[in-house]
Amino acid sequence: MRWFLDHTDQIWQLTGQHAVLAVLPLLIGLVIALPLGGLARARRSLYSPVVVTAGLLYTIPSLALFILMPLVLGTGILDPANVVAALSVYTVALLVRTVADALATVPADVTSAARAMGIGRLRRFLTVDLPLATPAISAGVRVAAVSNVSIVSVAALIGVPQLGSLFTDGFNRSFVTEIVVGILACVLLAVLLDAVIVVLTRLVTPWQRTRPGSAS
Repeated sequence: MRWFLDHTDQIWQLTGQHAVLAVLPLLIGLVIALPLGGLARARRSLYSPVVVTAGLLYTIPSLALFILMPLVLGTGILDPANVVAALSVYTVALLVRTVADALATVPADVTSAARAMGIGRLRRFLTVDLPLATPAISAGVRVAAVSNVSIVSVAALIGVPQLGSLFTDGFNRSFVTEIVVGILACVLLAVLLDAVIVVLTRLVTPWQRTRPGSAS
C-alpha cells in the first residue's frame, strides 16, 4: 500500500499513456475496417480474400511487429507511433470480418426499400446499413478494445512506457506488488473501455432500447 501511495502520480501517467496507445489504434482500425468490411459484403467474390488476408495479420507476433514497425515507418524503436501502427493492424484484422458479417444481418427488405427511394450506395451504407449493423459491430469493437489493452503491455519489452512498464520493472526487482498493481490497472482500464463502448452504442442506437424483448 505504501508503494502504491508513493507512486500514484506515476501510475496515473502510465495509465493515461496506456489508454492512448490502446484507444487510438482502435479508432484508426475501425475507420479502416469499415470500408474494407463494406467492400467484402458488397462484392461476394472479395469476401474470402479480404477477410482471410485481414485475419492472417493477427497471426503476426506482437513483439516482432513492434520491432518491424520502425523499419516500415522510419521511426525510432521507442517511438509510440510504432505501437499505434501495430495495434491498428491488429484492430483491422479483428474487425474486418465483424463488419462484413454485421452488414449481412441488415434485413434485405430494408436495403431494397432504401434503394427504391433512390438513396445512393454510399449514403445507404452510412445512413441505413451501418446504423442497423452498429450493435453487432460494437461487439467486435469491445473484443478489439480488450485485446489492445492486453497487447499494449508487451511494448514495455522494447521500452515504450505504459502500464506494462510496471510488469517489467517489478519482474526485474522481484517486486510482486508492482506487478499486481499493473495487472489490476490493465483490468480496470479494459473494463472502463468496455463500458464506454456499451454506453456509446446505446446512445447511437436508441431504437435498440425500445424494441420489444430487447435487453435492458
